[in-house]
Amino acid sequence: MIPAPLVLPLTLAILSPADDGPDPALGDTLRINQLQVIGTHNSYHLAPLPAVRALIDAASPGRAEGLDYSHPPLAEQFGRLRIRQIELDVFADPDGGLFARPMARHSLIALGKDPGPDPNAGGVLDAPGPKVLHVPDIDYRTTAPTLADALRQVRDWSEAHPDHVPILILVELKDGPIPGLTPPRPIDDDAIEAVEQVIRSAFDSDHLITPDSVRGDAETLRDAIRSRGWPLLADSRGKILLALDNTDAIRNRYLDGHPSLSGRLMLADAGSADHPAASWFKRNDPIGQFDEIRELVRLGFLVRTRADADTRQARSGDTSRRDRALASGAQYVSTDYPEPDPRFSDYRVALPGGAEARVNPVSGPVAVGDDRPR
Repeated sequence: MIPAPLVLPLTLAILSPADDGPDPALGDTLRINQLQVIGTHNSYHLAPLPAVRALIDAASPGRAEGLDYSHPPLAEQFGRLRIRQIELDVFADPDGGLFARPMARHSLIALGKDPGPDPNAGGVLDAPGPKVLHVPDIDYRTTAPTLADALRQVRDWSEAHPDHVPILILVELKDGPIPGLTPPRPIDDDAIEAVEQVIRSAFDSDHLITPDSVRGDAETLRDAIRSRGWPLLADSRGKILLALDNTDAIRNRYLDGHPSLSGRLMLADAGSADHPAASWFKRNDPIGQFDEIRELVRLGFLVRTRADADTRQARSGDTSRRDRALASGAQYVSTDYPEPDPRFSDYRVALPGGAEARVNPVSGPVAVGDDRPR
C-alpha cells in the first residue's frame, strides 16, 4: 500500500479502476509530461524453468535468483494491471535462427531432463528479423519472441481501447557478448533500420508520438519541450511513444546524422538536459538520483525510473525505493511487481485505486499550482 502522505495531495488524480473509457478526474488539458504511470521492466520476461535455473546457478551461483520473475502477456498488463509503459530487449537477427536453439535447453535434453516448451515452436525464431529475449541461451523465455509480434500485441490492444493514456515502449538494443553464450549480432546501421522498419510496419503514423511531431517547427526538440511543451492528453489518447533505452555507443549511433532525432521514430536519452535532442531520460536509481529526477521533470522532460531490481524488494518487502520512485515525479515508474508474488511478500507497485494514471506530483498542476505546461 502506498503511504498516505504521498496519496492525499493527489486524490483528485485517482481514476476509476474500471477500464471503460477516460475518467474526468484526469483532465485532457494536462500535457503528457504532467502524468505519472506504472510500467514494467523486461515486460516480455518469463522466469527460467527450474531445471534451467539449476544450470544457471551451477555456472554462476546466485545469478538465477535475480531472474526469477515473470510477467503476464502484454494485453493483460495493459488491461487488468493498467500498465502504461513496457520494456523490450531486442537483438538483431538478420539471417534468422540465431536464437532458435538455446544452449541450456539442449544441455537438458542431453542430460535426459525435461527442457520445457520449445521457444521455436512453429519456427517462430527461424525467420529473419529482430528478436525479443533477455539473455541468449539461458534466459530466453518470452511472451513475445519477435519485435514484430510484441508491437502487434501493443497495436491490437491499443486499437481496441482508443481512450487509453499514451503507452511508452522502451526498446533496448543489445549486442554485448557474454563469454560462452551465443554471440549477438552487432547493432549497426542496418540493425537500427530493421528495428525502425518493424515499428513502421506495426503502427500507422497517426498512431505514434514521434520526435518530429513533438518538435514541430521548433529549431530543436529541447526547445519545443521547454517552450511549447509536450502534446496535450486530449490529443494523445490511444497513441504510442517509443524510446531507445540505450545510453552507450548504440545511442550515439542512433543520434548521429539525425539532429534533434529528425526522422527517427524513438526518443533517446541524449545524456544532458542541454542537448538539442533532450526529451526523455533513463534514471533508474530513484534514491541516489532523486534530486536529478525531480529537476529533469521540473524542466519538462520525461523520465523513467525503477521501483525495484533483481527481485530484492519483493523478497524483503522493502518499499523505500518504490516510495522514492513515486515521489520523484518520474512519469514512468517501472517494476517487476505490478502485483505481488505470493512466494515472497505482498510487495507491489501500483497507483492509488488501481489508476491508469495520476497527476504528476512534481510537474502536474496539483503540484505547481496552475495548469501551465511543465
